[in-house]
Amino acid sequence: MSETSGYSYQEPEVIKESIFIGSEALKKAPKITGVPTGIEGLDDLFFTVKEEKGKLKQVPLGGIPKYSVFNITGVSDTGKTLMVEQFAVEQAQKGDKVAFITVETPANFVIASVKYRALAMGYNFSNFEDNIILIDAASFTRLRENIPDLLSTLAYSIKEYNVKFTIIDSVTGLFENKEMMARSIVRRIFNFLKKWYQTSLLVSQKRSGHEELSAEAAGGYAVGHIVDGTMVLAKELITSQYAARMYKAQPGDLVRLFRIDGCRMSGHDTKTHFMEISETGIVKIKEPIGGKG
Repeated sequence: MSETSGYSYQEPEVIKESIFIGSEALKKAPKITGVPTGIEGLDDLFFTVKEEKGKLKQVPLGGIPKYSVFNITGVSDTGKTLMVEQFAVEQAQKGDKVAFITVETPANFVIASVKYRALAMGYNFSNFEDNIILIDAASFTRLRENIPDLLSTLAYSIKEYNVKFTIIDSVTGLFENKEMMARSIVRRIFNFLKKWYQTSLLVSQKRSGHEELSAEAAGGYAVGHIVDGTMVLAKELITSQYAARMYKAQPGDLVRLFRIDGCRMSGHDTKTHFMEISETGIVKIKEPIGGKG
């Protein structure tokens, strides 16, 4: 202990276990493959690159990268929850287990919505309803307020049910009123999901004051700067002739927009696309603004 400061001094320690040479790290690196999302138009927007005859060629992934952790952000009523519900249904109907952490809405209401989403997608939900594993952080304050308890509960669910996919709706609900801790909370969740090889979607709520197509969410850049990639959803009410011409719409129309704002694990389309939500609540990613050219 220092006589002047009153604080104990700990000699810095070398953590040799944290050091890997490239070949050792590559042995543990997963192969990049695509996970179909169940969202029409989205799976075609991700690709990888391979070499053919000395030239690089883009190869479609056919979905989001496996084991990626994606942030889905936007203001209210932009389709974020609809997207993650479609994703959950798509994986569950294929026979995989999905952990759905409900932070905003109690589990019984969420599962009713997921059942309706399955019906709208043309599936019989009763055939795979038990593939959705709900963790009700909306009803259990301890899970919402204590991240170690939440992650322990998720770890138990992953082991008990062989969960491959995790959804959190919404991650910003885990750091309400404590945004100074947002980065540490999101990083802890991200590291946990990577450790357990989960392909994950995290919904984050964006303040209405933020630029519509920016990735900034309620915790500043806490989510977007930590996760593997971000999908930004937006809506714009057409109020001028200029906007009407740009979006090929009429004044008074509501235009929905979608953009992938970065992805560390694969290549991705960088254009802003039109987005559609059907009368039955099904999200579709449409053509880019300005056309395919």
